[in-house]
Amino acid sequence: MNKVKAKYIKISSLFLIAMIMIVSYVSSPFSTKVSAHDIPSSVTVHMYVKPEGNTLKLLLRVPLESMSELVYPTWGPGYLDFEKADSVLLDAAHVYLTEELQVYENGVLIEDKMITAYRATSPQDTSIQNYDTALENIQKPPLTNDERLYYGQAVLDVLYEFPISSDQSKFSIHPTLNKLASITNTVLRFLPAGTGERVFNYIGDPGVVELDPSLLHALYEFMELGFFHILEGIDHILFLLCLVIPLRSFRGLVPVITSFTVAHSITLISTAFGLAPQALWFPPLIETLIALSIVYMAFENIVGAKLEKRWMVAFGFGLIHGFGFSFLLSDSMQFAGTHLFTSLLSFNLGVEFGQLFILICVLPLLNLLFKYLVSEKAGSILLSALVAHSGWHWMVERNSNFNEYIIVWPEFNADFYAELMRWGMLAIIVGIASWLMFELAKYIEKRAK
Repeated sequence: MNKVKAKYIKISSLFLIAMIMIVSYVSSPFSTKVSAHDIPSSVTVHMYVKPEGNTLKLLLRVPLESMSELVYPTWGPGYLDFEKADSVLLDAAHVYLTEELQVYENGVLIEDKMITAYRATSPQDTSIQNYDTALENIQKPPLTNDERLYYGQAVLDVLYEFPISSDQSKFSIHPTLNKLASITNTVLRFLPAGTGERVFNYIGDPGVVELDPSLLHALYEFMELGFFHILEGIDHILFLLCLVIPLRSFRGLVPVITSFTVAHSITLISTAFGLAPQALWFPPLIETLIALSIVYMAFENIVGAKLEKRWMVAFGFGLIHGFGFSFLLSDSMQFAGTHLFTSLLSFNLGVEFGQLFILICVLPLLNLLFKYLVSEKAGSILLSALVAHSGWHWMVERNSNFNEYIIVWPEFNADFYAELMRWGMLAIIVGIASWLMFELAKYIEKRAK
C-alpha cells in the first residue's frame, strides 16, 4: 500500500509540475507561440471607380494595420523599411484585396484584372481626397526611410485596371472588404464618363452595389427593402397588432390603416426632402416614442378603446413611425442613383405591401383564437398585456439611450428660421392630410349608417 501511495503521490506531483509549466509557458510574455490575426476594431477604406475608354480604373487606400499577418521589413524601433518593402506590399494587395474586388460590366463579372501601381504612404497624405491627385500620388517613387513611419500607421494605395468594352456600360461592384476589420467603413466614389461624382458610404459588406442603377432595378430594390424592413421591425408589427386586435372587420380597418399609411408616408417623404431635424438626439427620441406608441395602444385596448376615434390615434402615431422608417431609407438612398423620387415611392410601396401581408396573416389567426380558444375580451386583454410588457421594456431602454444626449437650444439666427419654415411646411401638409382623413372617416361612418 505504501508503494502504491508513493507512486500515486509521485504521479500527482509530476502532473502538477507539468500543468504549472504549461500555464507558465502560455502566459509568458516571451512565449514564441504564433498568435491569431488580431484585426483592428475599425478601419476606413477609400475607393475610386472610374471607367475610361476600354479600361476601368479602381484606386483604393487601405490601412496597413488591417493586413498585419504578413511580415513587413522594419528598421529601428519598428519603422517601415520602404526600401525593402516593395514585394511585401504587393503580396499584401494580392492576399487581402485582389480577390475581394469583384467588378461587373452589364451584369457580367470581369475576370481579368491587374495591379498597375501601388505605394505605401502616410495616413496624413491628403491626395486621396481627389481622384486626380490620388492617381498622381500613387505613381510617384516610393518613400524613403527618412519618413520614419511605423508600419502599423502606414496606408497602402493600390491601383487596379479592368478591361471593359465601353465606359458607357452599366457597372456594379461587390467589394467584400469587411474582413479587414471588425467595422470596415468604405467611402466609394464612382466617376462615370462625362458626368459628375457619385458617392457611396457604407459599413461592412453591402452586397452588389449598382454604381448606375436602372429605373427597374431601383424600383425593385427599394420595394424589397421597404417590404422586408417592416417584416423585420418587431416594434412596427406589434403596433399594427395593437391597432387591429379590437378592429377585425374590413369596414373598421379601412379608416385606421389608411390613416396610419397616410401619416407615415407624409413624414417618410418629408424627411427625404430634408424637413426632419438633423440633430443627433432626434433618432433616439423617435425610437422612444415608437415604443411609447406601442404601450399606449396596448393600454387603450385593455381599458377599452374608442374605436370610432381610433383613426386619429393611428394618424398621430403614424407620423412618428414614418420618421422611424426614414432612418433606414436615409442610409440607403445613396444606392438609388438618379432615381431618387422613384426609389422613395418604391420604398413606401414596399412598406404598404409589408403591412398588407402582416394583416393577411394576423387577422385570420386572431379570429380563430377568439372563436375557439378564448373569448374576445379576455384574449384582447391578454395579448395587449403581453405587447405592453415588451413595449415598456423597449421604452425604458430607449429612453435611457435618449437621455445620454444633450439637447442644446437653437440660436435665433438665419439657420433657425430656415428650419422653422421647413417645419411650418410640414405642419401645413399634416393639417391638410388630417382634414382629408376627417372627411373620409365621416363619409365611411355615414355609409355605415
